[in-house]
Amino acid sequence: MTERERFINTMEYKPVDHIPNYELGVWPQTVACWEKEGLKATDLHWDWFTGEEYFNMNSREFIPVNYGMIPPFEQKVLEKTDRYEIIQNSIGIVTKALIEGTVGGGRLCMDQYLKFPVEKPEDFKELKKRYIANLPVRYPPQWKTQRLSGWKNREHVLVLGQNCAAGGFYWRAREWMGTENLSLAWYDYPEMMHEMMEFYADFTIEVSKSILEEIDTEYFNLSEDFAMKTGPLLSPYTFKEFIFPHMKRLVTFLKSHRVKYVTLDSDGNPEAIIPMLMDAGIDLIWPLERASDMDPVRIRKKFGKNLRLSGGVDKRELAKDKKAIYNHLKELVPLVEEGGYIPTVDHTVPPEVSLENFRYYMEQKQFLLAGKL
Repeated sequence: MTERERFINTMEYKPVDHIPNYELGVWPQTVACWEKEGLKATDLHWDWFTGEEYFNMNSREFIPVNYGMIPPFEQKVLEKTDRYEIIQNSIGIVTKALIEGTVGGGRLCMDQYLKFPVEKPEDFKELKKRYIANLPVRYPPQWKTQRLSGWKNREHVLVLGQNCAAGGFYWRAREWMGTENLSLAWYDYPEMMHEMMEFYADFTIEVSKSILEEIDTEYFNLSEDFAMKTGPLLSPYTFKEFIFPHMKRLVTFLKSHRVKYVTLDSDGNPEAIIPMLMDAGIDLIWPLERASDMDPVRIRKKFGKNLRLSGGVDKRELAKDKKAIYNHLKELVPLVEEGGYIPTVDHTVPPEVSLENFRYYMEQKQFLLAGKL
């Protein structure tokens, strides 16, 4: 089977030789630990979304469309000491970041957020000037003359937009305002929030249209991250009032323009709003964070086959021993046999997972994906 056929058959609950072998990635600190255990980091390219031959992962191609700010904010260090640095990043957020333990730009703890580019409606009006949709620079150079024919004759999975590039409704609003300010803005500035959600949908549609008029794609991903350990970061009422109609409008546009599936990424537990995600046309959710009680077997029983799933391998189990890893994967066999499910670690792999354990996981996962565990 081709990789494209394998992916579509899995999503459609049809027979496959094996389910696609995907993973999200690892922390930079994990790479450092695995190097000490004997791994040559140069043998891997570490962009696991596009595949990793070293671990027999399947490949996907992500069309590099720029859905971000043009121009971005100036990245600059505003203050630096031996312990921390205060930084303005490319999307205008100012953070205080701990220097200790930083590896390859990855930090051991989250930054402290100090300032966001949108604090009041006037700020959003200015910010929108950085989101002009149909700029040529948003698209791959000479994509119509050099890449389009390859896309049309592909045997691999083609995805519109790189991972997290397009963000999502909640994701973008949080980037612009911050979690605390956003939580209040639904109530303090409802008109601005309606405008913001409408703007995100309109902008994403306009940026996507040029590509989708020329080529079909396997999927488009909305990165939302709108949940914490015990539930969503916004109420179902707020989601329905502000986000749902525009998410449904965006998904309808994408599917009417030859995007076969629309997937949604959220850490934490978004279970309370899954029914509305399905009503909006979302086909798959991931990564099913087990520490937040997102058990894929339970979620399948609750929501049925109309909701495809990906993720759900508990990173905490991978940090234990080989017996624990095997038993954990064995629990997923019925779901793999049923279809519509692609098992991956429930986020990037932390340094607590040894190289030996991860190699064992990937070896046993190959049997799981082929229905032979």
